[in-house]
Amino acid sequence: MASLERLVIQLRQKKQEATKLKKKAEKQLKENRSIERRSSSGLNSIDRKIESEREDVSDTSDILTRKTSQLESIERLVAAAEERLTREKEAIEQTEQEIEFSDNPEEKQNAEVKLRSLNDSVQELITEIKSRQKTAKKISDDVTQYSDFKSKITSKIQKQSKSKPSLRETMVKSHKATEKFVKELERRTKAEDSTKKALEKVSGKFQELLANRRKAAKKAAATRAAAAKKRTAAKKKAAKKRPAKKKAAKKRPAKKKAAKKRPAKKKAAKKRPAKKKAAKKKSKR
Repeated sequence: MASLERLVIQLRQKKQEATKLKKKAEKQLKENRSIERRSSSGLNSIDRKIESEREDVSDTSDILTRKTSQLESIERLVAAAEERLTREKEAIEQTEQEIEFSDNPEEKQNAEVKLRSLNDSVQELITEIKSRQKTAKKISDDVTQYSDFKSKITSKIQKQSKSKPSLRETMVKSHKATEKFVKELERRTKAEDSTKKALEKVSGKFQELLANRRKAAKKAAATRAAAAKKRTAAKKKAAKKRPAKKKAAKKRPAKKKAAKKRPAKKKAAKKRPAKKKAAKKKSKR
């Protein structure tokens, strides 16, 4: 009984230790899986960001290409308008000289019409050049803005790409550790289950033994109670019979008086020597 109880205590301690080690393995497994998930999620997030940013870079590059082409085209138009403006101004100077030195009224009149037309053309060219220069300035600002944006995204992509190896290494390490702790948890779970089964088996025997002892103790108590009850009943019965025994005891002296007659038998026994004398007489004959 004592050895079985000690075994139950030892198995309970062993089960507690096995449960403790199992929980520790579960905690370590959970932590490593969390690290692995974060690393994997981080890598996926970086990949998605890089992919999105590369698309942004591609879109920005297309916009830059288009804006640059527009800017170049406007710059060419401005250059052409400026060349025309220079020629128109030269024509105006020449026409002014013609008007100044013309003696023919008709020629002078024609020159004046031409001068007015040249002046109008110059004004149109100046307006056109200003408008195109304004557009070119806006496009140039856009090109600068998109170029800066593209540069920032490219730098960000490079930075994120550099962080990928460390995250990938962390993920690989945590994955290996996860596999290790999965096996450790399986081993600890088996140990706990084995100890639990052994404890249940021994506890069952111990409880059965305790139950048998309780039954035996209960039976013994019942037997003792029945015996005590029987003795009590016997004592009560004997107590009821005692007065009759006393009356019978009072009559006994009469029997003792009858016993006093026994000496008469002894006197009869004293007559035996007469027989011996008769025997002697026979021998003398």
